[in-house]
Amino acid sequence: MTAYPQVKSDPYAWPFDGRFSPSDTALIVIDMQRDFCDADGWVGQHGADVSPMRAVIDPIKTVLERLRSLGFPIIHTREGHRPDLADLNDNKRWRSAREGAEIGSAGPCGRMLTRGEPCWEIVPELAPAPGEPIIDKPGKGAFYATDLEQILRARGIRNLIFTGVTTDCCVHTTMRDANDRGFECMLLDDCCAASLTHNHAAILTFTKMGDGLFGTVGTSAQLFEALS
Repeated sequence: MTAYPQVKSDPYAWPFDGRFSPSDTALIVIDMQRDFCDADGWVGQHGADVSPMRAVIDPIKTVLERLRSLGFPIIHTREGHRPDLADLNDNKRWRSAREGAEIGSAGPCGRMLTRGEPCWEIVPELAPAPGEPIIDKPGKGAFYATDLEQILRARGIRNLIFTGVTTDCCVHTTMRDANDRGFECMLLDDCCAASLTHNHAAILTFTKMGDGLFGTVGTSAQLFEALS
């Protein structure tokens, strides 16, 4: 299987130990759901700006299609709760109600952050292809209460490329957890977003501090340069 040279990411070339290939590297697409990307979804209903999240749909699509064509594993995540809300923590429900968009309540495109509802689905531009795993998670991190790590270990994956939303919550929670589990992580700056751009920028700083405490930060252009 073709191996590719390191990506010229910051603060070090990724992966740290040399080349990467579809046999050991996966693309993670975090929570690109209508609840986070549409004004009618959960984020929009509690008054946050969804335009930064919508702006990364096309860059992610470009990366997704390129890596698919090269045979890289693609893994999607969705945040949401059981229809009976049995897996919803009291404090999370309370906090969402304070924001004016209580999880499980009716919104313009279904019950917000609830599995099976239209707003919970991944945006059509980034729809998973047949055979691409979807990790349904009840929390911010994709390793908590899911089989994500089992899927990665079973496939021999050791390098992870992170895209999705939101940079300051679900993306970086998952990236930090992956880093602690020994995965080599790279976040693509132009393929992640937060509703507050300064929060996105802060996460890039946190990721790169200490010579890459949680991994590296790259761009889709830098990734494509390595792939070419």
